[in-house]
Amino acid sequence: MKPKFYILPVIIISQFFCTSLWFAGNAVIDDLATQFTVDFDILGYLLSFVQFGFIIGTLTFALFTIADRYSPSRIFMICAILGGICNLLLLVPNITVFNLLTARFGTGFFLAGIYPIGMKIASDYYKGGLGKALGYLVGALVLGTAFPHFINEFSWSSDYKAVIISTSALAFIGGISMWLFVADGPYRKPVSKLQLGVITQLFTIPNFKKSAFGYFGHMWELYAFWGFVPVILKTYASIHPVRIQISFWSFIVIGIGAISCIIGGLISLKKGSKKVAYNSILISGVFCLVSPLLFKLPPDWFIIALCIWGMVVISDSPQFSTMVAASSPPELRGTALTITNSIGFAITIISIQLLSFLMNIIDPTLLYVFLCIGPIFGLYSLRK
Repeated sequence: MKPKFYILPVIIISQFFCTSLWFAGNAVIDDLATQFTVDFDILGYLLSFVQFGFIIGTLTFALFTIADRYSPSRIFMICAILGGICNLLLLVPNITVFNLLTARFGTGFFLAGIYPIGMKIASDYYKGGLGKALGYLVGALVLGTAFPHFINEFSWSSDYKAVIISTSALAFIGGISMWLFVADGPYRKPVSKLQLGVITQLFTIPNFKKSAFGYFGHMWELYAFWGFVPVILKTYASIHPVRIQISFWSFIVIGIGAISCIIGGLISLKKGSKKVAYNSILISGVFCLVSPLLFKLPPDWFIIALCIWGMVVISDSPQFSTMVAASSPPELRGTALTITNSIGFAITIISIQLLSFLMNIIDPTLLYVFLCIGPIFGLYSLRK
């Protein structure tokens, strides 16, 4: 049965609106940081607490097979509203560092009911061509992740609060839209009871294990790169006598990945998801290895190279998710996507904290070589 024409656009737009919560705190980090006197890198902690919240959230969702037992559209709406509320807590007057990080943790927790649930909803509607559908969906995630930088650059107000209010409002709209317009899909097979042993069961499936491990390698690089794009731009600007619009180019470098996700999804229809994922993570790994040389390029070539890196760092993501979904039993597909997300995002905390730790120890132009660990592991998993 062919889905109604508006189903995929609604899923995509809702995903885009809701995932704008992810980097809302990072886009205004300079304004937030002025409120505190701390002896640690607040950027790394802001990133990691969102990721940590997401990990706990996805682990909770996976252990209790929530996405497979209850209506995913309703879960999406509830989590979008609660995530938006947690985001608004950043505006509480005289907020403490503890409350700031707790609010970002809460946002991450409820994003667990948005990103993987959105993929689950798509997989319930699109049995064939899932790689294409998820290409659009992860493209929406990319734009949502980059969007706070766009708002910060072109905001009608110079007040950072505009970014927080806008992203929360978008999350509310996205969640309600999903609930109103996207019913449970025709390929959904709900689970009637709790199955606590499902995670170990999934990892006994060879193709699931291979796909999941490839995804884990990809995640080592992805969020550390995204989180440090403003740092990369600031480092280049400090080396060369050139002025760079940090928020604008952060949006472009991250957001351009939406295009490669869509292109990768279309290519996967003919070449298969594995080939797209393999080539993407290979090229991305090469960028990690040669990253010190990027800082020696002229400004125009540096921006072009960074944009290409921004494209290949994410284009494998929807294809890994497609492979995970395809290799899972239909009744456990939501849980399979959620648990791989959970483990993958746990890995991002390690890579983000590693870069944060090394930032003040080694030459900043050498930082991103350490990201090649992930692509190497991912390539090994796929070849194996």
